[in-house]
Amino acid sequence: MFTSVNQPMFRFLAVLTAASMAGLQGYTILFNNYAVETIHLEGVHIGLLQSVREIPGFLALTAIYVMLVMREHRLASLSIVLLGFGVALTGFFPSFGGIAFTTLIMSFGFHYYETVNQSLTLQYFSTHQSPLVMGRLRSLAAITSIISAGVIWCLGFFLDYRGIFLVVGAVVFLAGIWALFQDPTHTGVPPQKLRMFLKRRYWLYYLLTFMSGARRQIYMVFSMFLMVKVFHFSVQAITVLFIINNIINWIINPMIGRAINAFGERTLCSIEYAGVIMVFLTYAFASSKWVVAGMYILDYILFNFAVAIRTYFQKIADPEDIAPSSAVGFTINHIAAVFLPALGGYLWMLDYRIPFFMGAALGVVSLILAQFIRVPQRQIVEPVA
Repeated sequence: MFTSVNQPMFRFLAVLTAASMAGLQGYTILFNNYAVETIHLEGVHIGLLQSVREIPGFLALTAIYVMLVMREHRLASLSIVLLGFGVALTGFFPSFGGIAFTTLIMSFGFHYYETVNQSLTLQYFSTHQSPLVMGRLRSLAAITSIISAGVIWCLGFFLDYRGIFLVVGAVVFLAGIWALFQDPTHTGVPPQKLRMFLKRRYWLYYLLTFMSGARRQIYMVFSMFLMVKVFHFSVQAITVLFIINNIINWIINPMIGRAINAFGERTLCSIEYAGVIMVFLTYAFASSKWVVAGMYILDYILFNFAVAIRTYFQKIADPEDIAPSSAVGFTINHIAAVFLPALGGYLWMLDYRIPFFMGAALGVVSLILAQFIRVPQRQIVEPVA
């Protein structure tokens, strides 16, 4: 699957992806219980915090300008360092203002890394390889999530929230330090345009990216909060759910990569959005905690189909547009993230079902847009040194 040329880049991305997922999942597993049990926050506060967390995603386009003074793989390494630092600090500031501050730090690290990760993957691997690489990296992320959940489960019997956040953050921080001393690049990649721009022929990529980001906010913010606030899941129950969730995703993510090559991006996106409509409507009307847990797992599975948007873009884009368009795409992905969680939090106070009706509506629009996907037939060219 890999040549001697791109093997170092895959290894580099694999380590940082594992570290990124360990930090994100550790934060996510603990966040809602920490917010409810220690800081005593309500739905409106959760929505505001999620909006704060997505501000760095909205500013992801600034990564283009950072690349003017720093190579992409160095930016990836420093992003993981920042992510680990933010997670480690979270437990030391048990207030709304404090958790907003640490959330902002870790989020800058996570979103900058995700921007550069996507860019490096699309630059260093061919259109045939990239779905397989993304599938393997997501499978690795699932394994990392399982390990993280198991470690957090064990640490929960010995440490308080502050101690667990500190341990998880320190591990991520050290992985970023390791990456600073690596250089997985080679000279066979086309130079990138380091400026922001929009192209009319990428319009569908922009719209699908925007809708994906809006849908992701409903999933990340309100589905787990539903389980904790309405159905009273404990931190141990959430951890078990994460383990089950990621065992399934460890198995299916490589299959998703192969399915993109076999059936195409339009088919995968259509399956995802049809499933999303069903999932969000079920969230709204479910009365059983087991049904909600099942929908959460299915929702996570469907979310992995979003790699088809990235591979679609790789097939229609000019090679020199990959890095700047990845950064712009992340900003577009997070436009809704800045206001949707806060809006959803206020609507939650009126009726907790309203955010999930919004999610179903987003699924309908996305399903319609997916039917416009057309991929040009191009010869597959492997990267060369």
